Amino acid sequence: MAGRPKRRARLAAEAAARAAAEAEANGVQAPPPAYQDTGPIAPPPPAAPTADEQAAIIEQLATDPVLFVESMLGATPQKWQADALRAIASNDRVAIRSGHGVGKTAFLSWLVLWWLLTRLPTKVVCTANTAHQLSDVLWSEIGKWHRKLPEGMRRLLEIKSDKIELAGVPDSFAVARTSRREQPEALQGFHSENLLFVIDEASGVPDIVFEVGQGALSTEGAKVVMTGNPTRSQGYFYDAFNKNRKRWWGKRVSCHDADTVDKAFLEDMASQYGDGSNQYRVRVLGEFPSGDDDALIARHLIESATTRQVEPSQTAPVVWGLDVARFGDDSTTLAKRRGNAITEPIKMWRGKDLMETCGMIKVEWDATPGGMRPQEILVDVIGLGAGVVDRLRELNLPVRGINVAELPALDGHRFSRLRDELWWKAREWFEQRDCTIPNDEALVDELCGPLYTVTSAGKIQIEPKAQMKRRLGRSPDKADAFCLTFATTAAVASGGGGYAIRWGQPIRRNVKGVV
Repeated sequence: MAGRPKRRARLAAEAAARAAAEAEANGVQAPPPAYQDTGPIAPPPPAAPTADEQAAIIEQLATDPVLFVESMLGATPQKWQADALRAIASNDRVAIRSGHGVGKTAFLSWLVLWWLLTRLPTKVVCTANTAHQLSDVLWSEIGKWHRKLPEGMRRLLEIKSDKIELAGVPDSFAVARTSRREQPEALQGFHSENLLFVIDEASGVPDIVFEVGQGALSTEGAKVVMTGNPTRSQGYFYDAFNKNRKRWWGKRVSCHDADTVDKAFLEDMASQYGDGSNQYRVRVLGEFPSGDDDALIARHLIESATTRQVEPSQTAPVVWGLDVARFGDDSTTLAKRRGNAITEPIKMWRGKDLMETCGMIKVEWDATPGGMRPQEILVDVIGLGAGVVDRLRELNLPVRGINVAELPALDGHRFSRLRDELWWKAREWFEQRDCTIPNDEALVDELCGPLYTVTSAGKIQIEPKAQMKRRLGRSPDKADAFCLTFATTAAVASGGGGYAIRWGQPIRRNVKGVV
């Protein structure tokens, strides 16, 4: 049965061929056959969308940049690209740090085209620290993807050497402006109902450019997107992932997570520089350098301690460090350390008075099994800590007051103040590479924070807390509590090399005024 239609079509075609041959022989034009097997009939071309339909399409694309890339450019974003595109649709500030060759330039090109074609009026300001990055890299990539647009959309845009104009809309365009220290006004003077700033290789853009353009960047409704290799552990780009991270949607893209990176490149980078080098961190992992030359503790030492599996020393005493605050912006913070390990997440309380603070410490003490109770609770007595020390002594807890501003330090030849010495002891603890701390982003940032200098007298001096607080945008409370745990070595050593602790008597050390 199934073969009969095909047989009829074949017979009809043969009959039509014979009739045509006979007519041609007689000089007569044959009539058209009653039946021809012409195959499937092509559907008619779709009707052009109406103005209302076009408006609905544009409205949908304006809120879904991934759909724009897929439907208008015929591209399939990588996962990180799709995540970042969606983030831009719902966030005003987006920062992406990445390794080399992950598809960042394609991502920015899609972003520029999407913004220009789905908003009116609109302006896009693209900047980078070099003309090469703008013209030879970004602008060239935009041109490539522009050619993939549907003809109707493609005709709307005219790409020039440093500008993209929207046909018939003189106040809507994209511009390319280099951002050099000598001309910091790259981000100034732009206003639009729909304003987008694209800052490529942002780690290399001088901070003065951001400072001068701060007004424009803060314009209501403006969106800012920063991308780049994280080459500097300071500056505006670095701050977006650290002290200002609550204001930014941030993402790190490693070469290992990108589909576009040649595996040979990864092998070459590891072979040439080593997988622990700053070159590898920046160009492959999308991580900031492990530290500037004047950074006290290298970031990679701290970050590796967050992933290291280390069993706490069973013979080392447990010590608690307590940094006390009362109301204000600072927090009372408790760190617990046993030898080479922070044994649990650092705890914080805000807005508690002294009696409430003492009560919480007593609760922590009572809830701790006997074998894990601290040999010492070390409290910074500067400011409000002295009252906490007095009350905890009344509760018969093993508390000791530490004045971190005390002069001189235990090692008076190397340090001026005890605070400098405690931070240095923390550095040495990380340098041993057999320690572990919780994977706490705030703690990591604070420990990476302080810088240090060597005075004319040859003594190591740590950056003052107030200065560090201004740079970080917050008080380093967690790091201070952690560093206090190293003050236990200030006790007078017993003959066997341990520490003679007698709670009925004050502990003596070679620093006056510290009990």
